[in-house]
Amino acid sequence: MTPLIEAEGLTRHFDLGRNQTVHAVDDVSLHIDQREIVGLVGESGSGKSTFGKTLLGLLDKTAGQVKFQGETLPQRYAPGDFQRHAQTMQMIFQDPYSSLNPRMTVGEIVGEGLRLHTSLSGREVRERVGDWLERVGLNAAHMARYPHEFSGGQRQRIGIARALIMGPEFVVCDEPISALDVSVQAQVVNLLGELKESMGLTMLFIAHDLSMVRYVSDRMAVMYLGSLIELGVSNNVFFHPKHPYTQMLVGSNPEPDPATERGRGRTAIRGEIPSPVNIRPGCRFANRCPKVMDVCRGTTPELKSVADPEGKEPDRLIACHLY
Repeated sequence: MTPLIEAEGLTRHFDLGRNQTVHAVDDVSLHIDQREIVGLVGESGSGKSTFGKTLLGLLDKTAGQVKFQGETLPQRYAPGDFQRHAQTMQMIFQDPYSSLNPRMTVGEIVGEGLRLHTSLSGREVRERVGDWLERVGLNAAHMARYPHEFSGGQRQRIGIARALIMGPEFVVCDEPISALDVSVQAQVVNLLGELKESMGLTMLFIAHDLSMVRYVSDRMAVMYLGSLIELGVSNNVFFHPKHPYTQMLVGSNPEPDPATERGRGRTAIRGEIPSPVNIRPGCRFANRCPKVMDVCRGTTPELKSVADPEGKEPDRLIACHLY
């Protein structure tokens, strides 16, 4: 299957001056097939959100390239590039309140893209906005209200309607449930799943909750300090993690199902994620890894395919000297 979107060696650095550089995303290669959901997990500061924004062109690429439907996208987007891709790629942001303009009504917020990028009449825009508000479980009669009049879960549904009303093929969901109550998270995830099936969406789903990522995604990618360190089928990565960091990340993740919880070891990740400024060669997890070897401190491991010796799962990509 031809990937819908491909990142090849994608890199995003931030120059702080005085010979200091933040390595937010370093040489990450990842493809996402049509109608596939890839979950991206890792601790705060691992570069997940920066990767998603760079993938969409919201941040300039320091190096590497992104291909969408085989077309290489610009290193730096011009206003015309944003307009051209507005109907094919969209983003659902993490904070459902700060991402909505408090001075605009819900109808204006959801319909803004249609007014800017289509030739629909005002009446057609209002009709489509009303349809989408109903589609995400809200009331079309409330389009004259403002964001502060809605709950957190309702605001996130507004953000989803704003992104998907354009009919995109690819959507980056940047931790869309992290700011919501637990009781609302499942509703939003189920809604995204329903819309994915009905619209044929392809998604990059960024989240901290590995259990939720396992539930919603086809494959799971693990990032640490700007690098991709493990990638595979979601259930296999979650229940049989191979990289030491993934093992600790999964072990520290609370599991609501007691039966599942008994089948997993409990671990905790020690220490804090290091600074991404001027990263030295070697494995980036070496200072926290319980299985660290001498080679880990000086040689950076490559992301390579590792076959399952029993042949029970597809090859997995792992960046670790243990494999």
